[in-house]
Amino acid sequence: MIPAAFEYFAPQSVKEALGLLEKHGDNAKLLAGGHSLLPIMKLRLAQPKVIVDLGRITGLDGIKADGQKIAIGALVTHDAIENNAVLKEKCPLLPETAAVIGDMQVRNRGTIGGSLAHADPAADYPAAVLALDAEVVATGPKGTRTIAGGQFFVEILTTALGPNEIITEVRVPALARGMGAAYMKHPHPASGYAVVGVAAVVTMSGGKCERAAIGITGVAGKAYRATAVEKALAGQTLDEATVAKAAAHAADGVDPQGDLYASAQFRAHLASVYTKRAVLAAASRAK
Repeated sequence: MIPAAFEYFAPQSVKEALGLLEKHGDNAKLLAGGHSLLPIMKLRLAQPKVIVDLGRITGLDGIKADGQKIAIGALVTHDAIENNAVLKEKCPLLPETAAVIGDMQVRNRGTIGGSLAHADPAADYPAAVLALDAEVVATGPKGTRTIAGGQFFVEILTTALGPNEIITEVRVPALARGMGAAYMKHPHPASGYAVVGVAAVVTMSGGKCERAAIGITGVAGKAYRATAVEKALAGQTLDEATVAKAAAHAADGVDPQGDLYASAQFRAHLASVYTKRAVLAAASRAK
């Protein structure tokens, strides 16, 4: 189908984009890579009267290490994240996650900021953002604020962003010595979205798990931290039996979603399976 008619703007700065959002209010939609917005516009499930294309704004497409933090511009593509040398060395979880998003065309155009702002419950980045305790930097009419990753995802397709705010940066930590990370997913065979995706960051000390952080996507209406698994792993030697026992709690406290491809029960089972795999892989890399 053909989208409904709309006005198109291509601002040159964040300030100009914010002005357009303030002027047009609920009638405006932001466009980054377009992989989430354009398909629903073509189906006329969304009919914005104004499109604000962020693609020509300079300064939002860089990756820079700053001490123990790495700043990633909101317009950095999945492909750029997958192949960035700094991230591969200091925060390999993000390149590993980016590498399994969609297909090559999606990775060449899709952006980290657009993906996070859309908050699809089956997207890959949210699991990594939660496991890394990342920060999302949002800019609005009142200035810039930092939102903790754990507070960013509110519910399905809903984030903590204000109506006139734009994601400008994502900050992730550089992994320290003794830390390992991994992302494992069961992709939907048609869409490539995560039926279940698990990001694990494990800190090992003296042969035991000092701390585990586990983000899970695809299971519930939003990505979440598997805190029951994290608590069960703390202080333990991460052999296969111990990890499997802890991973059995991967869907504790959430309401697994079901669809034609995977029932709620199957999703909960996959959450346990992929949590076990991700934790074991992360632990082996930490050593």
